[in-house]
This record gives sequence, structure tokens and C-alpha cells, in this order.
Amino acid sequence: MQRKLRLFISTAILSVSIYPAIAGNGGKSKPQSGKQAIVIDTRTATNRFDGIGVVNGGGATSVLLKDYPEPQRSQILDMVYKPKWGASVSALLVEIPGDGNSTQGSMPSHSHYRGDCDFSRGYTWWILQEAKRRNPHITLDATAWSAPHWIGNGNFWSQDAADYYVSWLQGLRQVYGLELDAIGCRNERGDNYPFVKALRRTLNDNGFSNVKVHAFDNWYDGKLNFVKDMMKDSALANSIDIISGHTFGMGIPVKPEELAMAKQLGKPIWNTEDHVYLKGFDCLITIVRCFNRNYIDNGVTKVVNWYDIGGLYPMEPYSADPPMLLAYEPWSGNYHVRRSLWGYAHYGQFTEAGWKYVDSGCCHLDGGGTMVTLMNDKGDYSVIIETKDAKEPQQLSMKLHGKLSHNALCQWVSDSLSQFVRKDDIKLSSGKFTVTLQPRTVYTFSTTRGQQKGEFADIPKPKPFPMPYFDNFDEHADPAKWGCLPHYFADIIGAFEIVPSPDGNGHSLRQVVGSPANSWAPDWNYYTIIGDSAWRDYEVSADVWLNPGDKAALMGRLFDVGFGWGVIPKGYYLEMDDQGNCAIVETCGKVDKDKLEGDAEQQALIKSGRDKGRGGEQELDCCHVSGITPCKWHKLAIRFEGKKITAFVDGMPVLTAEDTYAEHGMAGLMAVKDADKVSTPYFDNVSISRIGNNATSPTATPDIKPLYR
Repeated sequence: MQRKLRLFISTAILSVSIYPAIAGNGGKSKPQSGKQAIVIDTRTATNRFDGIGVVNGGGATSVLLKDYPEPQRSQILDMVYKPKWGASVSALLVEIPGDGNSTQGSMPSHSHYRGDCDFSRGYTWWILQEAKRRNPHITLDATAWSAPHWIGNGNFWSQDAADYYVSWLQGLRQVYGLELDAIGCRNERGDNYPFVKALRRTLNDNGFSNVKVHAFDNWYDGKLNFVKDMMKDSALANSIDIISGHTFGMGIPVKPEELAMAKQLGKPIWNTEDHVYLKGFDCLITIVRCFNRNYIDNGVTKVVNWYDIGGLYPMEPYSADPPMLLAYEPWSGNYHVRRSLWGYAHYGQFTEAGWKYVDSGCCHLDGGGTMVTLMNDKGDYSVIIETKDAKEPQQLSMKLHGKLSHNALCQWVSDSLSQFVRKDDIKLSSGKFTVTLQPRTVYTFSTTRGQQKGEFADIPKPKPFPMPYFDNFDEHADPAKWGCLPHYFADIIGAFEIVPSPDGNGHSLRQVVGSPANSWAPDWNYYTIIGDSAWRDYEVSADVWLNPGDKAALMGRLFDVGFGWGVIPKGYYLEMDDQGNCAIVETCGKVDKDKLEGDAEQQALIKSGRDKGRGGEQELDCCHVSGITPCKWHKLAIRFEGKKITAFVDGMPVLTAEDTYAEHGMAGLMAVKDADKVSTPYFDNVSISRIGNNATSPTATPDIKPLYR
């Protein structure tokens, strides 16, 4: 509920101070002669600003970033995290990887099974290091989306999960020298009071009493219902340091009674995931409006938007919106900075976590738009304004009251034609200044200095994915330096890691998760993708080692991997088990369950794959290949030529089919999930080539530096 204070004042505005009714709801004055008068009064600076920033995770959002050559990899990180250069975010929240799909994809856990612990897996540690190296003042936060099956034997809300968090924090501290500022319970999975109490106790008992706990990070109506229980349960209140939820600015707001209870409890409110799914300048200005309204309307003192760097394949969901920077092509080094990045810069380059909101300067504007004022303890201040809803120009007359700098204000402006441009400084007269605001424009006025519109002139041109492609994984002599991850693969479900080959000869790629993860998103077979969604006629081949009971597959012409909660792809795969049973399967995406209920004929059509518009799978051809046994290398290949699909085992054609469902798409590797077991096969000598042009030596990659030394 929006609260506004309207006061009639004289044009001199010499002695009027405007105070909000409750924390986070700014006051404002009624304009006279078309001018709105606002007093920026330091006596109203009572709420700490905990930062604005981004989420890295909630899926493998930046998996391809690790494969970028220098200097492009560092440039991309600079654009997001380097102070006073690009976005200059002051807060970062990462996903604690958990082997399961968390929207776009999955990331490898540091503990796949009980007793397992390896702090070299994945790229998340590296992202945290790089962000902190660029900005020592950035705040670090984390929580889990998915988790390995062994935690609580499938029940996340357990002592196992608390211990799992602590072990991850120990790795962060002992191996990477980093301290987390805060941690969540679990992303968007309801609430559990015994768990948050156990988490707080476990953190305290293991030397992490300084790590604040935020709860419960949900998005739906009623997401803060637990706050009223904190009022009568002191153990619950003592366990939760920060009241947190999602999409307050762009979704369901904080209720006035919830805000009042939070104030009574002395707990800040954080927005641990907001979303702005827009394009161009509209995305930029809406990001600023989102940040402003989170505080003005909701009393939220920290906002992180999902997500930062789109280092993934364009075919994956949410690949273009909402990241601020697109990094699709590590093989070429090409990347693209979206205009939305400069919306973050309007906050990030002029503030730091630890400043304070000046409530009298935080309000809705009479002519449309919002403004927020923040100050530090030295008297510097910044005013951030957006006028997205304004229909015509409007004037603001502002007066300082209290210990604020009277130095000239730098002025940075963004509109639909140009973004983050410095204009002439604004000089104050007797602590007052007046500005004219144009509609659909973002402004930052600040006494701070040193800002710049960072950019790099040497961004390489785009190039197609290298074809033919070949990898035998032996170039990774020390897989831990690379996070145990291969170049250019993007895991959708599970964890495909570089490991010693089972025959002792070099390295190979293995899907290492043996039990279904406690996945945030719905599960399916475990698979990883690679390549170009425009590919049409080509062949995928790999040597496959099947353990007893395993089933593995090669995938091709994947033109969709599901959307958000989808994860079931559209395309084809060649599957083989450890006894030589083979099949070519067409997969048509997630089954529309609403169409299954009460219609046996429709159900049969969907399950057979013949109703392709509603998902399902269809076996196009199958056979048994003699001589196949487990624990031995066999070469599989699937070839696409027009509508003809041919499968090969050990160089011999064994299956053929004709189908026109998928005409183009990416390649992939798959480990089949069967009830409570997931196959853990090995893959080696992976080749993707045009027909008759097989590669036999590793594809040359740019000068990619290891993640870890």
C-alpha cells in the first residue's frame, strides 16, 4: 500500500521537513505553480541501505563465461562488478550448486553423496572470487535451489541441509579466503521453522555466527505470513536476521502490517530476487523503478535482480531477458552489453552498501515517476530518479537540511536515445537546487565523483560454433583447475565432469550423479548440450562406457530444452543400455498434464509422441546389438541427413528412421534416469561433424585460462 504525505508549503521551503509515516515510505510536498518541493532532511536517514545487485545462478546462468579467452572474460566481469565502470553492483547472491535443474540448467555440488567433499567443482567459487577481487566491499549472499538426494534422504528441511551449508561455507573460507555475509534457507520452497532454527544453531556452532540468515525467499501471496509467528516465537525471531521474499517491486508487495511488524522486530526486509523481463531502454528504466519502489512502497533495503551474465546458449530459457550482458560465444570472444546494464549503474556507481536512505527524499513524484535519496556518513549523497510514467516535463525544487555536502552535483542521464551520459554539473545556491525532468528518463544527481561509462573497443565479431568439433578431454591434465568442467558443454540436469577414464587411459567425461537430485525444477533424464541450434545435417559420435545397469544416449537436433520448469527437450536421441538394446527416440518436450486427465485416447497419443504439440516421446526404431557388455568402450553415432536418421554402434549401422519433427538443433549427451537410479556412464572422443568430415584431433580453443590456480 502506497503512503504519501502531502504538505502545502511556501515556495521558499526554508523550514519544512517531510517525514514518512513508516520506514521506507517517503514523504512529499504538493507542488505550487507546477513545481514539486522536497526537503532532503538528514534527520530522516534512519534505514541502512544494504545494496542493489544481482543473482548468479538459479540455473547455470553463466556456464559459458568460464570458457571465454582473455581479455574478453575479464572485460565481461569488469562490466558487471568493477566499481565505477559498468553496473558496479554492490551485492551478489549466488546459488549453492546442487546437481539438479534450477531453471536453465544445473551446477555440480561440492558433495554429490554423503561423505563426498570437493571444493574444486564448478565455476561458482570463481565468480565469487572475481567479484570480490574487483570490489572488496561487495556483499556476498547465497542459498540453494537444488540439492543432492542424500540430504535428508530426499527431504531438504533436515539437519543434513544445515550441515551441507556449513561445509560449503568452510570451503569458501578455507580454500578461497572468502566470507559470506548472509545465507538463505532455500529458494522458493515454502518455509520450515525447525529448519531455520537448526540452521542458525549449526552456523553458530561452527564458527559462522557472523553469517546472517534470511528467510524464507518465496514469491507468492502470503510469502511473509511467517512474520506474525516471529512476533510470538522468540526462537524463530532470533534465528531469522532478515525478512526476505521475492518480487516485491514487480509483483506482490509487502503489506503495511508486515512492514510494521518487521520494524517492531528490528529486522530489515530484503528482496532476494526481483525480475524485469523487458527489452531495450524499457528494461533500463524499469530496473531503476523497481529499485526505487522496493524501498518507497515496501521498505526493502536490499534488492538483487535475477540475473547478471547470460553466459549460456541462446536456446536456453531466459537467455536474452533479463541478464544485463549476453555472453553466448566463448569460441569467438563476442559478447553484447544490453542497455539494461546502465540502469544498475545509475545506482551502483553512486552508492555503496552501508549508506542510508534519506526518507524525506524517497517518494513518488507528482508528475509521474519516483525518486530515492541515499547518503553516506561523510555527507555525500545521491538522488536517483526515474520518470517512466510521466507524460510531460516536471520541475523539482530541492533543499538540503542537515549535514550534507553543498558541493556541485554531477548529473548522469539515460533516455531511449542515449544511456548513462554525463551532463553539466548542478550548482547549489544556499543549499537549494532546481531541476527539470523529462518524461521516460533516468537521472542520478550526486556529490560523489569518479564515475565513467566503461566500455571496450576490441569486442570480437561473432563466429559460428567450430565445426567439426572434437574433444577427448585429455587436454585437462588437472581437471580441478577447470572446475572439473569441459569447454562449451552446458549441463541441463545432473553433473557431467572430467574424471580419470575407467580404463586408466587419460580423462573422459562422466555424468557423476547416481541418485535423482532434490531438484528445484522437475526432473528428467540427465543431459548436457553443446553446439549450434541452427545445425541441420550432421553426425554426433562418442565412445561410451556403460557401468552395469547403465543407459546412455547421444542427442541431436535439439531445438528446445524446455522453458523454466520444462527441462524436457525437443529433438532426438540414440539410447543404448549395457546389454545392447538400442532405440532412436523422438522427444517432444514436457507433457501437457492438463490434457491427460480423463481422456484415454488423448493420453495414448501424447505418450506415444504422435500428439507432438503436447509433448511426450515416441520410439522411432529399436533393435538389439549383440556383443555389447558393460565396462567396455563402444562407439555410438547418430547421423541426420534431411528426414533420415541413422544410428551406428561400433561403426555399423543398426537403426534407421525417417521423421520431420526436428529439422535443426544442437547436440548433447545423456544419462538415463530410471526411478531412483541415474546412470553414470563415461563419454570420450566426442565428435560433431558434417557428414563425411569427422574430426580426430581436439578442436583448437582460444587461450582460455584455468579458473583456479
